[in-house]
Amino acid sequence: MSKIDDQLFSSHEHALEKEYELCPKCGCELSVKNSKHGGFIGCNNYPSCDYTRPLVHHEAIETQVIEGSECPECGAELAVKSGRFGIFIGCTRYPDCKHIEKHDQEDPAEAVTCPNCHKGVMEHRTSRFGKSFYACSAYPKCKFLVNFPPVQETCPDCGFGILVERKGAAGMRLECPQKSCKYKRPL
Repeated sequence: MSKIDDQLFSSHEHALEKEYELCPKCGCELSVKNSKHGGFIGCNNYPSCDYTRPLVHHEAIETQVIEGSECPECGAELAVKSGRFGIFIGCTRYPDCKHIEKHDQEDPAEAVTCPNCHKGVMEHRTSRFGKSFYACSAYPKCKFLVNFPPVQETCPDCGFGILVERKGAAGMRLECPQKSCKYKRPL
C-alpha cells in the first residue's frame, strides 16, 4: 500500500480525460470536455481559443446517385443522401427541387383520414425528443394529432371519426381519443 502514487489520484487531473494532442490553432493542450449534447474535444486555452471537434467521428455518407431513377417533380435523377434525421432519398437538383421520398410510406388503403379536417391522412411522425405520434398530413392548416396508432373506425358513443390502439394492463384495446368520451373495448 505504501507504493501507491498519489499523483494518479489528484482532484484536478484525470488520466482518462486528457488528450495529449496540441491545438492546431494556438498550440495549447486539448482535453475532453462535456456539454449538454455530449462529449467533445476542446482547447484548454478556451476563452482565447475556440477550437473544438467531435469526440466520435461519424462516417459521412456521400451522395450516391440512383441510376435509372427519376424525380416525379422535375425529372432529374434521385440520390441517396444523409441528413439530420438519417438517410433519405432526394432529388439531385436540391436547392431548386426539394422532393424527398420517405422510406416508411404506408399503403394508401390503410391510410386513416384525419377526423378534424377530412382532407389529410394521419402520418407517423417523431418529435425532436424521439417521441412517436400521429399527425395530419395537412399540417400547417390542420394541427390534429394523437399519441397512439389511429384506426379508421367511428366511435359508437360520441361519433368521433377515429379510434386509437392503446396497450393497457389487460392487453391491447381500442378507445376514443376524445377526452370527454370514455369508450374502450378490447381488441
